[in-house]
Order: sequence, then structure tokens, then C-alpha cells
Amino acid sequence: MIPVEQVIDLLVESYKSSEIYMEVQNEIATICGQEEDLIEKKGSLRPSSITQCLVLAERSFKNMYRDLGYYWLRLGIYIALGFALGTIFYNIGTEYGSSKARLSLFLFASSFLTFLAIGGFPSLVEEMKVFHWERLNGHYGIGSFVISHSLSSAPYILLISFVPGVIAYLLTGLQREYERFIYFTLILFASMLLVECLMIIVATIVPNLLMGIIAGAGIQGLMILSAGFFQVPNDLPNIIWRYPMYYISFHRYALQGLYKNEFEGLKFPEYLGGPPTIDGKMILKGLQIEMGYSKWVNLGILFGMVFVYRVLLFYTIKTRERVKPIITTFLLSFTRRN
Repeated sequence: MIPVEQVIDLLVESYKSSEIYMEVQNEIATICGQEEDLIEKKGSLRPSSITQCLVLAERSFKNMYRDLGYYWLRLGIYIALGFALGTIFYNIGTEYGSSKARLSLFLFASSFLTFLAIGGFPSLVEEMKVFHWERLNGHYGIGSFVISHSLSSAPYILLISFVPGVIAYLLTGLQREYERFIYFTLILFASMLLVECLMIIVATIVPNLLMGIIAGAGIQGLMILSAGFFQVPNDLPNIIWRYPMYYISFHRYALQGLYKNEFEGLKFPEYLGGPPTIDGKMILKGLQIEMGYSKWVNLGILFGMVFVYRVLLFYTIKTRERVKPIITTFLLSFTRRN
């Protein structure tokens, strides 16, 4: 009887001398050659940064359009608030008492309307989750994500700034000049852009839905308090509230820009015991508004802060990618020790 090992050896030798074996070896060599070519060309197969930005922007734009909670629900709320502002401050007039109404109107427009941007936080958290998964697979870079999100969200933010702005501005009877209305809308637009970016930064650091909303609301609350409305700048405590909160609060620049836009060139009739007419600039000086530069500088500062916030978002994501593995490793080692 022939041993099993000898039979196996005979079968192996017979297979190696067959035509089937030669065909299989040729096929393997062909496949290996194709894989080497793909590895060499891998760098050229990756799309350029511009292509990445355009594709991501298109995808994000469609997702925002389909997600009712992202912008459409907020648009409905903003329209309702626009009518609310317009009816409460309807035809505000130019009496002396209307100056206080104007101040209240601008505070609400620049703070509470932008404050409601936290309503889109759940959608931002989901978008960040998708980004982190795709980032792990190396599909695109952080810069492409930041730029694409800026491009895709800007039209929607402009829409939710323009529509309620038109309603509120026309019903309240503010100064009827085309330039002043455009400025009013641009202030709202820049403020919305800032809050949107702020909430993405919060979503990067605090991915938890409830904690993220609380954190975003708290940050905005601190900025509103230090904007110079509830306390004029000189009465703010120097530590924290004046330096640095007053200077980094974008609500400060939005409020001052709106004040300058409306009160410059406006005159109010006399009041008991006062001068015959009150110039709008007198009211601005009483509010300690900085008059050394024009309202357009305030708007320029806001758009500059939009750019700074986007850069801050870029480095926040980059820092998170480097720090998170370290923290995770530390927590795992700490858990194992206990």
C-alpha cells in the first residue's frame, strides 16, 4: 500500500506540470502587475481640493434642502418673529420716545434672532459625525470640509436673514433708504454666519446634543451681556466683561452698526426741558457708541470675524483629531487599572 504522503507529493508534482497550473500563474502575475500600477497611480486618482470642495458643497446643499429642521423650520419661525416685531413696533415714528423703541428693536434683532440659530445644532451634529467617518477613510481634508460648508450654508443663511429682515424693516417704519435697509440685512446675515460657525465649533468639541445646545446658548448669552446694551461700556467691570468679552463679542459690533445705521441723520422733536431738536448722534454719544469710525467698519469687522471663526473651526477639528486618541488611550488605561 502506497503511503498517503507519497500520494500527495505525486498529486502536487502532477499539478505543477499541468497547463492549468501555468495558466493560473500567468493570471496571478497579470493581476499583481495591475495592482502595482494602481498603487503607483493612487496619488493621481485623488480629486483636487477644488473638486472636493465643489462636490461636498453640492452634497451639503442638497442635504440642507431636504432636512426641514436645518433651515426651513427656522425660516418659518423667523418669518413669524418678523411679523411679531413689525406689529409690536409698527410705524415706530420719530418722536423722542421712539428712540428707546428703536434700541429695543435692534437688540432683539441682533441677539435673539441670531440666538435661535442653535435650533440647527442637531443637524450640525449629524453632519460632523458623517465628516469624522469620511475623514477616517481619508476621502477629503479638513480644509475642504470647512470651505464647502461655508459655500453650501451661505445661501440659506442669506435667505433666513433677508426675508424676516424685509418684513420687520417695512412694518416698523425705519428710515426709508435703500442703503440703510441693505446694511440692516447684511448685519443680520453676518451675525447668522457667525452663530452658525460658532455652533459647528461647539459640535466639534461637545458632540452631545443637550450639552452642545447648553454650551452654545451659554456662550451667546455671555456675549449679549457684554455687548454694551444692558450696561454701557464704561460701566462694565474691567475684568472679564470689558477685557476681553466686550471686544470679542460680535453682538457689540452688530448693535453699534445698527445704531449708527438708524440714528445717524435722524432728528427727534423737543421734549420737556430739553433742546428744540435732538440729533441722533447725541443719542449715540449718550450710549457711548464709538464714533471714530463708520458703520461700514463695524460690518467689515463682523465679516472679518466670520473668517477668523472659520479658521478657528479648522484648527479645532485638527486639534481634536490629535488629542482624542490620547484621551481615549488614557481613559482605557485608567479603566483597566481600576
